Amino acid sequence: MIETERLTLREWREGDDERLHVHCNTPKVMRWLGGVRTREWMAEVGRRLTRLQEERGHTLWVVERKADGAFLGFCGLKIANGSGSSVTGEVEIAWRLREDAWGQGYAKEAAIASLDYAFEKLRAPLVVALTAEGNAESRGLIARLGMARRADLDYVDPDWDEERNPVIVYALRREDWPGAR
Repeated sequence: MIETERLTLREWREGDDERLHVHCNTPKVMRWLGGVRTREWMAEVGRRLTRLQEERGHTLWVVERKADGAFLGFCGLKIANGSGSSVTGEVEIAWRLREDAWGQGYAKEAAIASLDYAFEKLRAPLVVALTAEGNAESRGLIARLGMARRADLDYVDPDWDEERNPVIVYALRREDWPGAR
C-alpha cells in the first residue's frame, strides 16, 4: 500500500495477528501499552485494525521490511478515541515495532510515510500523537517528527494506570509539515 526506501506499510492479512502476538507482545514492547496480553486480545487488535481499514481507508498498517519480508509491527493512522480524550476525533499517528527493529530508523521511516498520507491523501488539518511522560523513546521519535507538545491537551485516561497518566499530547498541523502542499 505504502512503500518507503526500506519498508512496506500494508493492510492486515490472515496470520498477521499471530505475528503481532509473537513479535510485539513482549514485556519491553508492551511496557507502556498495558503489559503483555493474551493471544485472543492480540487477535482482536488485528480484527479491529482490519475493520478500520475497511471503514476509513486507513489503519495502523502492518510494517514489513522489504529486504526479507519480515513483520516488524505496525504504524499508521487512526481516529483518536481514548477514554476522557481531549483530542477525540482527530487523526492520531501510532506505532509499535518489535524489539529487534528498534534503533534502526524503521519507526521514523514508517511514521514519515504515515504523516505524508495523513496530510496529502486524507488532507487532515492536524495529526496528534499520544504517549506517557515516562516513555522517553516514543517522545524522542515524536520530537524528531517535528510534532509540538500540547500540554493544554494532556488528559487523564481512566482506562490507564497512574504510571501512564496523564496522557501526553503532541500535535502537528498540515501547514507545518515539510511535505505540505
